[in-house]
Amino acid sequence: MNVWKEQLEHNTQEEEEDDDTFEESYILAALLGEYATKYLCKEPCRTSELTGHAWVQEILQGNPTRCYEMFRMEKHIFHKLCHELVEHDLKSSKHMGVEEMVAMFLVVVGHGVGNRMIQERFQHSGETVSRHFHRVLHACLKLSFKYIKPEDPMFCECHAKIKNDQRYWPFFKNAIGAIDGTHVSCVVSASEQPRFIGRKGYPTQNIMAVCDWNMCFTFVLAGWEGTAHDARVFDKALTTANLNFPHPPQGKYYLVDSGYPTPIGYIGPYRCERYHLPEFRRSSGFENHNEVFNYYHSSLRCTIERTFGVWKNRFAILRSMPKFKYETQVHIVVATMAIHNFIRRSAEMDVDFNLYEDENTVIHHDDDHRSTNLNQSQSFNVASSSEMDHARNSIRDQIIAYKLNN
Repeated sequence: MNVWKEQLEHNTQEEEEDDDTFEESYILAALLGEYATKYLCKEPCRTSELTGHAWVQEILQGNPTRCYEMFRMEKHIFHKLCHELVEHDLKSSKHMGVEEMVAMFLVVVGHGVGNRMIQERFQHSGETVSRHFHRVLHACLKLSFKYIKPEDPMFCECHAKIKNDQRYWPFFKNAIGAIDGTHVSCVVSASEQPRFIGRKGYPTQNIMAVCDWNMCFTFVLAGWEGTAHDARVFDKALTTANLNFPHPPQGKYYLVDSGYPTPIGYIGPYRCERYHLPEFRRSSGFENHNEVFNYYHSSLRCTIERTFGVWKNRFAILRSMPKFKYETQVHIVVATMAIHNFIRRSAEMDVDFNLYEDENTVIHHDDDHRSTNLNQSQSFNVASSSEMDHARNSIRDQIIAYKLNN
C-alpha cells in the first residue's frame, strides 16, 4: 500500500511537472508565433503596382505641368539638378536611383508632407524614406557652397536691374544687394519654446539673408531663435570671420531697413518717415524729400521681400515644418535656398519667379520680427553711420534734382 501510494505520488508529481513544461512550451510557442507574425511574416504593406520609381518616370514623361506641380521645377531643371547633386556626392543605392531620391526630397520640401505620406507615395519603408531624405539634404548643403554666394565676388559690374530702370539709375549704381530677416516655422521642445515664440505666437527660427538684384541669395545665416533681434543677427554675421559674409567693397553698399544699423557699406531709410510701399499707396504724393528717397529705397530693397516670397511659395515645408531635429530644420532652410538659386540661374523661365518679379504682385510686409531699438548692436560707431547718412543725403538730392529737371 505504501509502495503504491509512493508510486502514485511520484506519478502525480511527474504529471504536474509535465503540465508545467507543457504550459511553458505553450507560452513560448505563442510568443514565438506573435514575434514571427509581427516581425518575420508581416503582411506586406507597400504593395502598390505603381512603385516610386514608376511614379517618378510617369511624372517626368507626362505633362510638364505635373512635374512643376509635384517637384516644383521644370523637367529639364529637375534632370540638371540630379546631375549637379551627383557631382556633389549623391549616389544611387542598390534599390533606389538618384532621380527617385531627389523626387522624394522635393516632394517633402515642396509640399511639406510627412514621412508616412512619402512611404505611401513612393512605396518604401519609413527608415528608407528618412535615410535617403538626409542623403539628398547633405548633397544640397554641399551644393549651397557653390550657389549661395555672389556671382561677381568683387561686385565690379552694375546689375541690369539698376542700369535699365530710370528709377534707380544712376542714383543706386553702387547698390550691390539687399539685406533682411525673415521667419520660418520650427518645431522645438516645450522647454525651448519661449526663446522661439515671437509675435507670431508660434515657434520660428529667425533667418538673415542677403540677395542680389537677380533675386538670388548671396548669404544666409539661419538657425537663430524667433525672439532674436535682426540687429543682433546682423552683428554676428558681419563680425564672425568663418561665416564668410560678402562684405561690400569700398564705395559699394547694401540696402537695409530701419531695423538695422548703418555702418560703412550699408544704407537705410530715413526714420520717422513713411517707408514701406503700402504706406505710399494709401495716399498720393510725398510730404518731403526724405519720403521721396524712402520710396525709391523701399521699391528697390523690396527685391529681397520678393525673393523671400518666391522661396516660401515654392517650398511649403517652410510654412509648416515637420518634426525634424532642429539642426535638420536649419539645414532645410539652407538647402532650399541653394535649390532656389540653382533654379534661378538655370531656368530661362520659371512660373514662381515670373509671378514675384511682377511689381503688380503685392508682397505683404512681414514686420513680426522687427523693432527700431538698436541697443542690441553696440559694435558699430556713430562715425560710420554719419558717413552713410551723408551718402544717403547725396542720393536723395540727386533724385530730387532729376525729378525737378524731368
